[in-house]
Amino acid sequence: MSKPIEVRLRIPKNSKAPLLDDGGYPLDTAAVRFTKVMTVAAIPKAGESIELTAGSLTLVATVGQAHWSEADGRFVVPCQYAQRSITTDQQNALVADPDWSMVPLI
Repeated sequence: MSKPIEVRLRIPKNSKAPLLDDGGYPLDTAAVRFTKVMTVAAIPKAGESIELTAGSLTLVATVGQAHWSEADGRFVVPCQYAQRSITTDQQNALVADPDWSMVPLI
């Protein structure tokens, strides 16, 4: 049985080619999360890897935890991008994909 989850992805800073905000300033990726609602066969457990798609790219992330959100009626799964750095193409794919939303933490 498939289950809907909300993934909250944290990406590393990329000093060589940072994401830019609407004003053209470098975006502090520590202050935002990328979110996506998707369907999975089973709720992922902490420490497991999960494959996420952004456009035609596949990103691998590590699950931090999974908890039930009463307000949303689904599990929320905070994840961290599995590598130490992220490529410009991967960042741009996250921003351009309509299934992903960039949400500020503040």
